[in-house]
Amino acid sequence: MVKKLTELTILCGVEACVVIYPPGSDSYPEAWLSTVAACSLFSEYKTLPANRMVNQESFLEQWIKKVTERLEKLQEENRRKELIQVMFQNLGRKELQNVKKEDLEELGSLIDQNLKDIDERIHALVKPYAYGGKQED
Repeated sequence: MVKKLTELTILCGVEACVVIYPPGSDSYPEAWLSTVAACSLFSEYKTLPANRMVNQESFLEQWIKKVTERLEKLQEENRRKELIQVMFQNLGRKELQNVKKEDLEELGSLIDQNLKDIDERIHALVKPYAYGGKQED
Protein backbone atom coordinates (compact mmCIF):
# COMPACT_ATOMS: atom_id res chain seq x y z
CA MET A 1 0.00 0.00 0.00
CA VAL A 2 2.85 2.39 0.79
CA LYS A 3 4.41 1.66 -2.61
CA LYS A 4 1.14 2.52 -4.38
CA LEU A 5 0.79 5.71 -2.37
CA THR A 6 4.34 6.70 -3.31
CA GLU A 7 3.50 6.16 -6.98
CA LEU A 8 0.28 8.14 -6.60
CA THR A 9 2.05 11.12 -5.01
CA ILE A 10 4.69 11.13 -7.74
CA LEU A 11 2.31 10.67 -10.68
CA CYS A 12 -0.31 13.15 -9.48
CA GLY A 13 2.01 15.62 -7.80
CA VAL A 14 0.01 15.59 -4.56
CA GLU A 15 0.81 15.19 -0.92
CA ALA A 16 -0.57 12.08 0.78
CA CYS A 17 -0.08 9.97 3.83
CA VAL A 18 -1.18 6.61 5.20
CA VAL A 19 -2.16 5.95 8.77
CA ILE A 20 -2.21 2.25 9.66
CA TYR A 21 -3.80 0.99 12.84
CA PRO A 22 -2.32 -2.37 13.81
CA PRO A 23 -4.58 -4.94 15.48
CA GLY A 24 -4.99 -4.61 19.21
CA SER A 25 -6.44 -1.86 21.36
CA ASP A 26 -3.18 -0.76 23.00
CA SER A 27 -1.24 -0.36 19.72
CA TYR A 28 -0.31 3.02 18.33
CA PRO A 29 -1.02 3.82 14.69
CA GLU A 30 1.85 3.99 12.25
CA ALA A 31 2.04 6.86 9.75
CA TRP A 32 3.83 7.03 6.45
CA LEU A 33 5.73 9.37 5.47
CA SER A 34 5.97 10.34 9.13
CA THR A 35 3.73 11.19 12.05
CA VAL A 36 4.62 14.87 11.70
CA ALA A 37 3.80 14.87 7.97
CA ALA A 38 0.51 13.05 8.61
CA CYS A 39 -0.49 15.57 11.32
CA SER A 40 0.38 18.44 9.01
CA LEU A 41 -1.74 17.04 6.17
CA PHE A 42 -4.69 16.36 8.47
CA SER A 43 -4.48 19.90 9.87
CA GLU A 44 -4.41 21.30 6.35
CA TYR A 45 -7.39 19.13 5.40
CA LYS A 46 -9.42 20.33 8.39
CA THR A 47 -8.85 23.97 7.43
CA LEU A 48 -10.25 23.51 3.91
CA PRO A 49 -13.55 25.31 3.34
CA ALA A 50 -16.56 22.99 3.24
CA ASN A 51 -17.32 23.87 -0.39
CA ARG A 52 -13.91 22.50 -1.48
CA MET A 53 -14.56 19.11 0.06
CA VAL A 54 -16.55 16.69 -2.06
CA ASN A 55 -17.41 13.07 -1.81
CA GLN A 56 -17.14 10.71 -4.74
CA GLU A 57 -20.79 11.15 -5.72
CA SER A 58 -20.71 14.94 -5.83
CA PHE A 59 -17.33 14.86 -7.59
CA LEU A 60 -18.77 12.61 -10.30
CA GLU A 61 -21.89 14.79 -10.59
CA GLN A 62 -19.72 17.88 -11.12
CA TRP A 63 -17.54 16.03 -13.61
CA ILE A 64 -20.55 14.74 -15.56
CA LYS A 65 -22.02 18.26 -15.65
CA LYS A 66 -18.78 19.72 -17.02
CA VAL A 67 -18.40 16.96 -19.60
CA THR A 68 -22.05 17.32 -20.66
CA GLU A 69 -21.64 21.09 -21.10
CA ARG A 70 -18.48 20.53 -23.14
CA LEU A 71 -20.28 17.94 -25.28
CA GLU A 72 -23.13 20.37 -25.97
CA LYS A 73 -20.66 23.09 -27.00
CA LEU A 74 -18.85 20.70 -29.32
CA GLN A 75 -22.14 19.54 -30.85
CA GLU A 76 -23.13 23.16 -31.50
CA GLU A 77 -19.71 23.86 -33.00
CA ASN A 78 -19.94 20.77 -35.23
CA ARG A 79 -23.45 21.77 -36.31
CA ARG A 80 -22.24 25.23 -37.27
CA LYS A 81 -19.29 23.78 -39.20
CA GLU A 82 -21.61 21.39 -41.05
CA LEU A 83 -23.86 24.29 -42.07
CA ILE A 84 -20.86 26.36 -43.17
CA GLN A 85 -19.73 23.43 -45.30
CA VAL A 86 -23.20 23.13 -46.87
CA MET A 87 -23.24 26.90 -47.46
CA PHE A 88 -19.92 26.83 -49.33
CA GLN A 89 -20.86 23.69 -51.27
CA ASN A 90 -23.93 25.50 -52.58
CA LEU A 91 -22.23 28.82 -53.25
CA GLY A 92 -23.03 29.99 -56.78
CA ARG A 93 -25.66 27.34 -57.44
CA LYS A 94 -29.18 28.17 -58.47
CA GLU A 95 -30.66 25.36 -56.39
CA LEU A 96 -29.60 24.09 -52.99
CA GLN A 97 -28.24 20.57 -52.88
CA ASN A 98 -27.76 18.27 -49.87
CA VAL A 99 -29.84 20.53 -47.64
CA LYS A 100 -32.50 19.09 -45.37
CA LYS A 101 -35.76 20.95 -45.08
CA GLU A 102 -35.31 21.38 -41.32
CA ASP A 103 -31.86 22.97 -41.89
CA LEU A 104 -33.06 25.76 -44.19
CA GLU A 105 -33.97 28.28 -41.49
CA GLU A 106 -30.69 27.78 -39.64
CA LEU A 107 -28.74 27.96 -42.90
CA GLY A 108 -30.55 31.19 -43.82
CA SER A 109 -29.60 32.72 -40.45
CA LEU A 110 -25.98 31.68 -40.95
CA ILE A 111 -25.90 33.23 -44.42
CA ASP A 112 -27.48 36.45 -43.12
CA GLN A 113 -24.90 36.66 -40.32
CA ASN A 114 -22.04 36.07 -42.78
CA LEU A 115 -23.34 38.79 -45.08
CA LYS A 116 -23.67 41.18 -42.14
CA ASP A 117 -20.09 40.37 -41.02
CA ILE A 118 -18.77 40.93 -44.56
CA ASP A 119 -20.64 44.24 -44.84
CA GLU A 120 -19.24 45.45 -41.50
CA ARG A 121 -15.73 44.46 -42.54
CA ILE A 122 -16.05 46.30 -45.87
CA HIS A 123 -17.24 49.46 -44.11
CA ALA A 124 -14.38 49.22 -41.60
CA LEU A 125 -11.83 48.89 -44.43
CA VAL A 126 -13.33 51.57 -46.69
CA LYS A 127 -14.08 54.19 -44.02
CA PRO A 128 -10.46 55.44 -43.65
CA TYR A 129 -10.22 55.93 -47.42
CA ALA A 130 -13.69 57.39 -47.98
CA TYR A 131 -12.46 60.97 -47.81
CA GLY A 132 -8.80 60.41 -48.64
CA GLY A 133 -7.92 61.54 -45.15
CA LYS A 134 -9.59 64.94 -45.73
CA GLN A 135 -13.23 65.94 -45.80
CA GLU A 136 -14.27 67.87 -48.89
CA ASP A 137 -17.24 70.30 -49.06
